[in-house]
Amino acid sequence: MILKTKKFLLLTLFLLACSTVSKVPLTDEQIKADLKQHISTLASDKFEGRETGTKGEELSYDYIISRFKKLKLAPKGEDGFLQPFTFIASADVGSSTQLYVNSKSYRLNDEFYPLSFSGNGIATGFISKVGYGISAPDLKFDDYAGKVNLSKRIFVIEVGTPDGNNPHGKFSAYEDLKSRAETAISKGASGIIFINSDTTVDSPSEKINPKLSTVKIPVVFAKGDAAKFLKNEIVTNCTVGVEIIRNERTGHNVIAFLDNHAPTTIVIGAHYDHLGYGDENSLYAGGKAIHNGADDNASGSAALLELAALIKQSSYKKSNFLFMSFSGEEKGLLGSNYFVKHPTIDLKTVSCMLNMDMVGRLKTDDKTLIINGAGTSPHWKTLLDSVAVDGIKIKTSESGVGPSDQTSFYLQDIPSLHFFTGTHSDYHKPSDDEDKINYEGEVSVVRTIMNVVARVQDSGKLAFTKTVDSNSDDAPRFKVTLGIMPDYAYDGEGVRADGVSEGRPAFKAGLKAGDVIVELGEYKIADMMAYMKALGKFKKGESTTVKIKRGAEMLELPVTF
Repeated sequence: MILKTKKFLLLTLFLLACSTVSKVPLTDEQIKADLKQHISTLASDKFEGRETGTKGEELSYDYIISRFKKLKLAPKGEDGFLQPFTFIASADVGSSTQLYVNSKSYRLNDEFYPLSFSGNGIATGFISKVGYGISAPDLKFDDYAGKVNLSKRIFVIEVGTPDGNNPHGKFSAYEDLKSRAETAISKGASGIIFINSDTTVDSPSEKINPKLSTVKIPVVFAKGDAAKFLKNEIVTNCTVGVEIIRNERTGHNVIAFLDNHAPTTIVIGAHYDHLGYGDENSLYAGGKAIHNGADDNASGSAALLELAALIKQSSYKKSNFLFMSFSGEEKGLLGSNYFVKHPTIDLKTVSCMLNMDMVGRLKTDDKTLIINGAGTSPHWKTLLDSVAVDGIKIKTSESGVGPSDQTSFYLQDIPSLHFFTGTHSDYHKPSDDEDKINYEGEVSVVRTIMNVVARVQDSGKLAFTKTVDSNSDDAPRFKVTLGIMPDYAYDGEGVRADGVSEGRPAFKAGLKAGDVIVELGEYKIADMMAYMKALGKFKKGESTTVKIKRGAEMLELPVTF
């Protein structure tokens, strides 16, 4: 009996000691070691680039779940910690895709192909040639004027506009083919065949983009002999058919909850997916290769796991915390968008959202941490002035909209921040590997975000402010790119290139990392917005000059888009 009592006391003392140890604050060295373990695991070749809906994604969410379980966080998905969502991953052209003109069959791909926004179906009947298919009352121009008996006809439409290849022409607002297809449908079209008689104008892409929404009728592009016949000859009958098979996959968000029985909840998130072996977003010019995405976004996922550990052992009890690992970010914010439309908590109780995307490459020279979304709440203004540690310099931007998951929450009127250490020449390439992570810098980023958490966890529900967003009607739209990675931390006049993509216009023109773009053609470049507006003035194939500052030297280089 005495022996059993001693064993019980020893066991009790051991458990108390373990409990005490678990409450000892994590040191910077411990955080650094944890970050390295998380990133080394998630960005290893074994995980094959963590593409959404693949085995690599499964290995990733299993690892993240294991960490959440170790922290004794509660599952808050729809299936334990997981929240599955389906998406269209790819598309195939089916055997029903066809084009017959005057009973002559034309060859798929060689002489015609379906457009991404085409609906499925078969249309047969007479054709109507409707020019550019533009109805522009504001310009007093209407290709449909005077045309009768258009109902259930197959329309033949030129892809160009009356402007030809003039990027500054008055018909630039009518270039979009899907919009012209919608106009054709409103005029009675049962099918559409686009042709291109202007050699200065690009033909539409043959590649099927499965993400695009579709119209209700079949739409194809005809080329070669098929296009010549449709333009020049009398057509007595025509059949156009499209079958696009969209292939579905399932992605998974990982969601954990720390319930402090508080009235409000802080959402802390980071996406864990990447490009797998290189999808359409890859900037790598070589062959198939694993894109490990150490910075994008194993670094953000690691920061999320460390913040969960730090918050769990903290005294922060005046807010609940929802920790979210999103998938599908690289394919268009799929996971976060799905969550806000199918939330597992009441979004009305969410105080704010903090998102980490690419926080592993803090520059050692200026230590700039970019925080986007500072305009989404008046609360951020003074708070962000006092949270930095270890000499970090904070640079903010106002907009709540950007190419990461905070956008999905901002669009639900939730104050949202995006923490980001900037782009680099390894972005979306196989070279974004673990050995390039600045772990000391990421520890400082994690500590800075913890300071943000400390200041908002007892603030209740933050007031929301709508910002002037980059997707507004006033935002620039452009069809060309130079192929640089802008340095978003740069404070000077112009736009500094953090990297230059091989094979792109900037690379061919001779631009280098560190160059500052001050003029593009006739347009002065004062900042990123001016740069984007200038790009919006050019079309593919056009040539101009780019004026750059390289050190103390000013250079003017020819560039072709």
